[in-house]
Amino acid sequence: MTDHTLLDIDAAVEHLHAGHVIAYPTEAVFGLGCDPNNESAVRKLLSLKGRHESAGFVLIASRFSQLLPWIAETKEALVNKAMQTWPGPVTWLFPRADNVPDYVCGDHDTVAVRITAHEASRSLCEAFGSALISSSANHTAARPARSAGEVEDYFGHYLAGILTGALGGANRPCEIRDLVTGTIIRRG
Repeated sequence: MTDHTLLDIDAAVEHLHAGHVIAYPTEAVFGLGCDPNNESAVRKLLSLKGRHESAGFVLIASRFSQLLPWIAETKEALVNKAMQTWPGPVTWLFPRADNVPDYVCGDHDTVAVRITAHEASRSLCEAFGSALISSSANHTAARPARSAGEVEDYFGHYLAGILTGALGGANRPCEIRDLVTGTIIRRG
């Protein structure tokens, strides 16, 4: 891994605002992220992963207000249910706002959102001032990267860089739950 690929928060935010895809540590694996409002950046990420647009992405945030543009008006009791698990490693499928593009949500009527407790990811969202696309750092059929070196092996010069920091203590990717039905889509 070369030194120029390691980013501090300020450099990572510059790359995000410029429409680039970066990697960063999360609770269990390294993630790939970009500005969800930048269609070109999201399409780059889809291409890097070999992922079909219909699948959609998770949005991570440092606080609930960063998620509000992405979610439809939701009953307070349901929001409170999600807030009991946040910040933390649970992604909730909220009803999606009408203006959310398909390149973020895929073919779903929901948007996958999480207020992360991971320090580096939280700091990145806070410095960026918005939610970020978050997807495991791997090609669709490969196992997720658990080190900066693995990220470099997978994506090399195709990424703007990798935010420095350590993974959280989780051994598995975050749990995903449907907010309305309570169904667990993926166990954490």
